[in-house]
Amino acid sequence: MKYTQLGRTGLKVSRLVLGTMNFGPQTDEADSHAIMDTALDAGINYFDTANVYGWGENKGRTEEIVGSWFAKGGERRDKVVLATKVYGNMAAEGDAWPNHDKLSALNIRRAVDASLKRLGTDFIDVYQFHHIDRSTPFEEIWQAIDVLIQQGKILYVGSSNFPGYKIAQANEIAARRGGTIGLVSEQCLYNLAERRAEMEVVPAAQEYGLGVIPWSPLQGGLLGGVLKKEIQGGRRASGRAADTLADPAGRARIQSYEDLLDKHGIEPGEAALAWLLTRPGVTGPIVGPRTAEQLESALRAVELELSDEVLTGLDEIFPGPGPSPEAFAW
Repeated sequence: MKYTQLGRTGLKVSRLVLGTMNFGPQTDEADSHAIMDTALDAGINYFDTANVYGWGENKGRTEEIVGSWFAKGGERRDKVVLATKVYGNMAAEGDAWPNHDKLSALNIRRAVDASLKRLGTDFIDVYQFHHIDRSTPFEEIWQAIDVLIQQGKILYVGSSNFPGYKIAQANEIAARRGGTIGLVSEQCLYNLAERRAEMEVVPAAQEYGLGVIPWSPLQGGLLGGVLKKEIQGGRRASGRAADTLADPAGRARIQSYEDLLDKHGIEPGEAALAWLLTRPGVTGPIVGPRTAEQLESALRAVELELSDEVLTGLDEIFPGPGPSPEAFAW
């Protein structure tokens, strides 16, 4: 495994991030534990979760599965850089009380204690805001975070799904207040087929020293050899992938992508991950395996070196938006 610093911090993290969103809804506890063991044995030390994972009436279940894995001992917790998130409403379905979501000081205090209990740990390494809160000023948010850092409950703070201007606003206010170092990472939707983050989010992250953690690096399976699997009778596309394939132009683009990689003997999913690892500012993509086999494929991507010919071909198939403001102004 290869490692890098998380943004401007001294924290060393693996270039693949283990996403746990499938633990519970898609993957049972025993198999989830096996995947985490395999990931740790392979050198992946950055594990990502969220308080709402498990979804619906099972919100919090994923954190519990991670916590039960930590409870097995073997220095599991000491070896892992643990990241979780706050924002979503954790009240029972149909019973969403005020102040049970978003980023008020009250909810942050409530949410962090609940996550710590489910995870079975004394502290969270990277506590992430899962979405912007348009109602709560950053002065209040940072005051709440300062208290948690002083209490030893969290060490660093990251964002997720933030636009570039909010990254700037958050860190400028943090700098004016002193104390906390502000945001150190941003989790965003970023992959070959969805490159809008390159316009504002990635540049803002680089300017303020945030590590970029792309989520959905295969665009919901679209970049994982979906057409080949379709022919072989495998799992059919759904969500964003299905929407793209329903458009003839989108389907043709994915066919060109798979043909290019087939020509070079490269698995599509591994190429999509390896491409992200070449992008400026990217710490490492989040991989969310449902099975051990999917994790093994992701691990191979870390060692995959894409040739200039392949990189050029990928840019031709999936051209980025270009820099801001030229992408939309000139």
